[in-house]
Amino acid sequence: MNTTRRNRLQRGVIILPSAFTLGNLFLGFWAIVAASRGEFETAGWLIVGAAVLDMLDGRIARFTRTGTEFGEQLDSLVDAISFGVAPALIMYFLLLGEGPWNWTISFLYVAAAITRLARFNVEQAGVAKSSFHGLPSPSAGVTLATYYPFSQTDFFQQNLAHLPWNQLTIAMILAIAVLMVSHVLYPVVPKFNPRNTRGILTIALALFSLVMAFTMPALFFFPFMVLYIGYGLVRTAVLGFLDRMPDRDPMIDEDEDEEPRELEYEEFEPRASPHRPLRTHRSGEIE
Repeated sequence: MNTTRRNRLQRGVIILPSAFTLGNLFLGFWAIVAASRGEFETAGWLIVGAAVLDMLDGRIARFTRTGTEFGEQLDSLVDAISFGVAPALIMYFLLLGEGPWNWTISFLYVAAAITRLARFNVEQAGVAKSSFHGLPSPSAGVTLATYYPFSQTDFFQQNLAHLPWNQLTIAMILAIAVLMVSHVLYPVVPKFNPRNTRGILTIALALFSLVMAFTMPALFFFPFMVLYIGYGLVRTAVLGFLDRMPDRDPMIDEDEDEEPRELEYEEFEPRASPHRPLRTHRSGEIE
C-alpha cells in the first residue's frame, strides 16, 4: 500500500510542472478570446497571470527535480502563444485593426518572440544563468498587455494622454521585438539571501513589488516593465556588448563546415531489365 501511494505521489509531482504550463496556455488563449471581444483590460491581466504560472512551473520543476526535455519544449510552445501571439493580437485588436498592412507589425512581434524562444532553447535552456541574452518573451508580453490598463488610469489621462500614443505604441512594439532578438543583457529573478546586503535589498524590492501589484496593479505593471527594459539597456551600455556575449552565434550550426558526402551516382542508375523477345504469329501480327 505504501509503495502504491508513493508511486501515485511521484506521478503527481512529475505532472505538476506541466499542469502549471498548461494553465499558462489556458490563460494565454483566454486572453486572445477576451481581446477579440474588446475586453482589453481582462486580456491584460490574463497575460500577467500566465507570466506568474510561467515563472512557477520552472521553479517547481527544479525544486522537485522533475524537469524533463519534454517539459522544456512544452514550455517554449506555450510561451509562443501566451507571450507571442496573445499580446500581438491584443495590440492588433486595440490599435492596429485599421489599415491593410498594420497587421504586419503584430506579425513582426510574433516572429521575434518565437525566434527569441528558439534561441533560448539552444543557448540557455536547462543551465544556470545570471542574465538573459535579449528581453525575455514573458517580460515583452506583459509590457504590451498591461499598456491598456495603464492607459485607463487617472494618472495617464491627466498627464500622458496628450502624447501621440498611436505612433508611440507602434514604436514600442517594434522596439520590444528588436530587444527580444538582441544581445542586451537582462537580469533574472535573483535568489533571496538575507545573509548579505544585496539579498536584503532584493527581498525588500520583492515585497514592495508585491504590495504595489496587489494594491494598484494598473499603475504598477506597465511602468515597472518599462523600467526593467530601460535598466537592461543602460546596464548593457555600461558593461559593453562584447564583455558577456555568447561565445558563438546560437543561430549558426557548428557542423556547417562538414564536407558533403560524395554520392556514387552509378548506384542510382536504372538497371537494364531483360525484355521478352517479340513473337510473330503466322498471321503477321506481333504479340
